[in-house]
Amino acid sequence: MVTINENYQKLPGSYLFSEIARRVAAYSEANPAKRLIRLGIGDVTRPLVPAVTQAMHQAVDEMATVTGFHGYGPEQGYAFLREAIAKEDYQARGADIAPDEIFVSDGAKSDCGNIGDIFGVDNVVAVCDPVYPVYVDTNAMAGRAGHYDGDKGRWDRLVYMPCVAENGFSPDIPSQPVDLIYLCFPNNPTGAVATRAQLQAWVDHANATGAVILFDSAYEAFITDPAIPHSIFEIPGAKTCAIEFRSFSKTAGFTGTRCAYTVIPKDLVRGGVALNGMWLRRQCTKFNGAPYVVQRGAAAVYTPEGRAQVRETIGYYLNNARVIREGLAGAGLTVCGGENSPYVWARTPDGLDSWAFFDRLLQQANVVTTPGAGFGPSGEGYIRLTAFGGAEDTVEAVERIKAIL
Repeated sequence: MVTINENYQKLPGSYLFSEIARRVAAYSEANPAKRLIRLGIGDVTRPLVPAVTQAMHQAVDEMATVTGFHGYGPEQGYAFLREAIAKEDYQARGADIAPDEIFVSDGAKSDCGNIGDIFGVDNVVAVCDPVYPVYVDTNAMAGRAGHYDGDKGRWDRLVYMPCVAENGFSPDIPSQPVDLIYLCFPNNPTGAVATRAQLQAWVDHANATGAVILFDSAYEAFITDPAIPHSIFEIPGAKTCAIEFRSFSKTAGFTGTRCAYTVIPKDLVRGGVALNGMWLRRQCTKFNGAPYVVQRGAAAVYTPEGRAQVRETIGYYLNNARVIREGLAGAGLTVCGGENSPYVWARTPDGLDSWAFFDRLLQQANVVTTPGAGFGPSGEGYIRLTAFGGAEDTVEAVERIKAIL
C-alpha cells in the first residue's frame, strides 16, 4: 500500500503568499472597481536591462544554428557564468571563491529548500524569527521541525532566534547546541543588515561547534553602506563553515527568467565528507541545469554596460524604499529597513495584530502588504512592504496609508 510523507500533513494551513493571494482575490472579486496597489510579494516590476536582453537574443540566435546549438549543459552551470561570478562577486571583494565552488541554479528559493537533501533529518535547525517561510516549511517537510504548535505558532524541534527591536533585529547566538543556522542579510522580512563584527561572531561560533551557516544573501545588491559586507565569505573562516545562496531575481529582474547560484567551498567538510562534492552529486542527479539562454543573460550582468544598467534599476527600487520608509515614519509608524534593503518593516498601530492591519490596509487603503505574523511568532505586530512597485504607485500607496492612520 502506498504511504505518503506525513510531514506534509503537519504543515499549518497554506503557504503565506498563497493565503495573501486568496484574500486579495476575494476582495477584488467583491470590489471590482477598486484599484489595488501591491506592495506585498517581493516581485520586481522593472524590465530586464538592455545588456541582458541583447545577450539573450544573441543566445537564441545561436540556438537556431547547428554549430551554436546547446543541449544539456553542465549541471553546475556554464564556465563562462561561474567564472564571471567568482571574479566579480567574490574575488573582487577579497573572497577567494573558485568557479568550481559555484553552482548555478533556477532560483535561490529552490536551493534554500533543496540544500536539506545533503543533511540528516536529525540535525537541529536554527532560524531567525521572523523568517522567510521557505526555511521553516522545507525543514518541516523533511521531518526536522517536529510538531507544530498552533497556539504558539512554532515548531517544537526548531530553534527560533528572535529578531526584534530590542536586539536591533539581529539574532543572538543560541545558547543551546544547533547544527544548521539560517541567516539572511539584508534580511527578509525586516530589512536589517549585519556588520562584519556580527558575522564574524557567527563564523567563529560555527567553526567552534561544527555547525553550518546557510547564508541567504539574495538582496546583497541593495547594500549601499561600504562598511556592510555583501557576502559571508568576506569574513575570515567562513569557507570552513558556510554555504551562501544568491539570486539574479532581485538583483537583475530575473524573477520570471529564473537564475541563481549557491556557493559551497571545498574546504567545508562535515562528518569527514566535503559538502561541495555532495551537492554536486545531488545536482547531477536531480537537476539538469539552468537554460543556456538564461545563463548568457545572467553573464551579461557582469559586463560594464550590464553593471551600470542594473545599478540604475537598484537605485530605482531603493528610492521607492526611501519613499515608503520616510512616509510611514513621518506618519508616526515605527519602521526598520529600507536603507540597504528593498523591504520596510513597520510596526502596526493601535495594538492591531498583523493580519488585522493587513486587512485594514487592503480594505480601506486598497494597498496589499504582507502581515508579519506570516514570518513567525516575532513577526506579530508588524507588516512588510516592498519597494518593487512602480514609483508613482509607491508614492500613491504611501499617501493612501497615511490617510487612514
